[in-house]
Amino acid sequence: MLIGVPKEIKNHEYRIGLTPAAVKEFVTHGHSVLVQTNAGAAIGFSNEQYTAAGAELVDTPEEIFARAEMIVKVKEPQPNECKMLRKGQTLYTYLHLAPDPTQTQLLVESGATCIAYETVTDSRNGLPLLAPMSEVAGRMAVQAGAHYLEKAQGGSGTLLGGVPGVAPGKVLVIGGGVVGVNAAKMAVGLGADVTILDRSLPRLRELDDIFMGRVKTVFSTVDAIEHYSASADLVVGAVLIPGAAAPKLLTREHIANMKEGSVVVDVAIDQGGCFETSKATTHQDPVYVIDDVVHYCVANMPGGVARTSTMALNNATLPFGLALANKGPKQAMLDDPHLLNGLNVHEGKVTYKAVVDALGEQLGLTYTDAKQALGA
Repeated sequence: MLIGVPKEIKNHEYRIGLTPAAVKEFVTHGHSVLVQTNAGAAIGFSNEQYTAAGAELVDTPEEIFARAEMIVKVKEPQPNECKMLRKGQTLYTYLHLAPDPTQTQLLVESGATCIAYETVTDSRNGLPLLAPMSEVAGRMAVQAGAHYLEKAQGGSGTLLGGVPGVAPGKVLVIGGGVVGVNAAKMAVGLGADVTILDRSLPRLRELDDIFMGRVKTVFSTVDAIEHYSASADLVVGAVLIPGAAAPKLLTREHIANMKEGSVVVDVAIDQGGCFETSKATTHQDPVYVIDDVVHYCVANMPGGVARTSTMALNNATLPFGLALANKGPKQAMLDDPHLLNGLNVHEGKVTYKAVVDALGEQLGLTYTDAKQALGA
């Protein structure tokens, strides 16, 4: 198979779909790889490393999209990239379609086979291709929150860890999944007073064991969110409904009742955000203020630590990518129900129900079972 890796074009996005090591794996398995010139240069992956791994360097994304049978990216394709996709071509990347009607419509019109990293599953009901970036984003959320709590950045001037004689800052983590547990690890490491809310009692028990009593675990209710957000210095939104738009758990009224100079970080912003006041921002312009609360809602947070993120992502995506190349996309998905769950769009049909639930009425979409769409 001929695989294409274009340079990412989203604002301050320096990650790349394949590292030189991953390229070498594809080449070793008998495949050819096109990589856009300088696509990985910003994070230390040089053109020479890619050619040494067996890749062919290509100057323009247009040539990559025109020639490649499978496009491997990191972030969702931008409109001009969507328009270069074609029937018979496979796109393998993060998509986050539910809150994005424009991208969804363009991918349907392209006729391409579009596999979303964030909906591929595993035998433990996990999301293995989302997990590495969730780990990064969870850890970055507290790092970013601590920075914007500084007075010069618009925050209250609170040090999360406090100092002897001064109480630590309070961190509220809404959601006890991969993002939440990694955010809590960072916050605990800084010495903050940490509370995690979740609606699963078994998960709260696990978190209590993981942190050995160093965090408060509280069952998530409207009252709990209202109570703990009002006293928090930092709130991290870490909820996820796979493939669907995030629920709005922190309302405008909750935000208005928070302390002046507190900070909220919405890690769910890729799925529309879990705060009512959230709107996507960029690394170039990451924050805005509503009701004296600093909002950090960067839609590609792991792109801020792009080298670490790229390597972590490739560790997870490579086995599925090799299966797609070795067997062909259709057979690879029919052989692996977890990879099949990653199929969101195929030849004009939407094959992920949560996307149809979110956008079906707006775009006139109907749901097609993934196996049926593949003709099985």
